[in-house]
Amino acid sequence: MPDDSITRRSNRPSYSPLPAKAAVAFDQLKRDIMLGELRAGEPLTELDLAARFQCSQGTIREALLQLQEEGLVRRQGHRGTQVSACTVDEAVEMFRVRQQIECNGIVRTLRHKSRTLVSDLQELADDMAESANSGDELQLAALDRDFHRRIFRDADLPALDPILHRCLVHNHRFKISRSIGTRDLMATALRHRVIIEAIEQSDVAAATQALHHHIATIVDFGPTVFPDADQ
Repeated sequence: MPDDSITRRSNRPSYSPLPAKAAVAFDQLKRDIMLGELRAGEPLTELDLAARFQCSQGTIREALLQLQEEGLVRRQGHRGTQVSACTVDEAVEMFRVRQQIECNGIVRTLRHKSRTLVSDLQELADDMAESANSGDELQLAALDRDFHRRIFRDADLPALDPILHRCLVHNHRFKISRSIGTRDLMATALRHRVIIEAIEQSDVAAATQALHHHIATIVDFGPTVFPDADQ
């Protein structure tokens, strides 16, 4: 298993790499689930998917296991594998867990900030703007996840990184599934700049507040979920 460095321009979490053929199936299935082309409850059979991707069932099994790690499918023994649900109740709890992890983590991050943190975040922000400009929402979401995990990496709490990653994936899936019409992708990309500024100034209070507000306002759940957020 590799170290916890962030894999750039990839939808796959860096902590569990896949062989090339399994990665192709994983990426395409993840894309289909995130965009809602594969709907909750839809069955995914290894035999059918192996024919679709022209690979072995073992290769498909690897891809499905990784999708299960990210919470995108449910594997239920003899009942097979199905696309997982994306409910409001789960989304609310995922946002709350994420907020707790990131807002506590950034305090530790600013105590042990690495030399490359700010430049890495600026590069990711530039890449997000580029993806937004080209209209690639899924690539923007993947870079967004890299951005937040890069901040958290300096908190030196590696056991929590897979939990944060799952929350980020679920947050983005929920947000995309609730989108109506064309979203302003550039606004999504640019709203990360205030976080970078607070980190660059090593301002713990401002960085924590920026992260808290950023997460609370990704989706408007109303004041009962995040009462302090300026929705």
